[in-house]
Amino acid sequence: MIQFAQQGAIEHQSCNDQLMAFRMLSYVVNIWRRHLDEHPVPQVLPVVVPMVVHSTHTGLRWTAPTQLGDLIDLDGSARDLLDRYLPRFEFLLDDVAPLDVAALRARELTPAARLMLIMHKIGPGNPHLGSDIMEVVDELRALLDGPSGTREFDILVTYLFIVCDVSVTELQPLTDSLGPRAKEVVMTTAERLEARGEARGEARGRAAGRAEILLEQLTVKFGPLPNAVTQRVQAAGADELHVWARRVLTAGSLADVFA
Repeated sequence: MIQFAQQGAIEHQSCNDQLMAFRMLSYVVNIWRRHLDEHPVPQVLPVVVPMVVHSTHTGLRWTAPTQLGDLIDLDGSARDLLDRYLPRFEFLLDDVAPLDVAALRARELTPAARLMLIMHKIGPGNPHLGSDIMEVVDELRALLDGPSGTREFDILVTYLFIVCDVSVTELQPLTDSLGPRAKEVVMTTAERLEARGEARGEARGRAAGRAEILLEQLTVKFGPLPNAVTQRVQAAGADELHVWARRVLTAGSLADVFA
């Protein structure tokens, strides 16, 4: 998740990325480009501080380079010769992955940021999340009672449902403790995600059905199909399938269908 601001480019990473320094440089350049589009005649660029927050439940530390120069493929003698001409870029790294929950709770962060880092730590793959999350029930209550509490609590609950695969039943002790507003957010979020999942499932089902019909039509007209054609049709979206299904009626060859 990337957040852009005039003076910061912040990204959360849950695993090492060898090319992270290059990616962060591209984010900074994009911010500057946007600034130049909005201010056509500037003589200077705004300060942009790039930062990566590394947080993962595995506890493994960040090991990828934080400096762009470490990604440039040069041997020692060539590097000494060209060093002054190489781009210099380094991003700040906040590696919170090795920290335990107590250390995360002690950090001076907004309640939403602190709780999300804690969820990164205790959430994914945790079969006891429903009980473990009660350790931070006071922080969750403070979040919910904050000025943007409902929205921020909804974001956190959405993360729990999607990433941590927790159920409404598992969260019941939490909602019982936090009260009706928390329960309403949990139920509403669960219903919204379920409806979205059903809609996607129906769309995938319709696309799969159209793909099978198209494959039958192609086979009848052109004979046994190459594996590459079958795989292409099965992987296609609804729009592509619609176009190909219309072309198959008049096409003289497979190439004409997929032109």
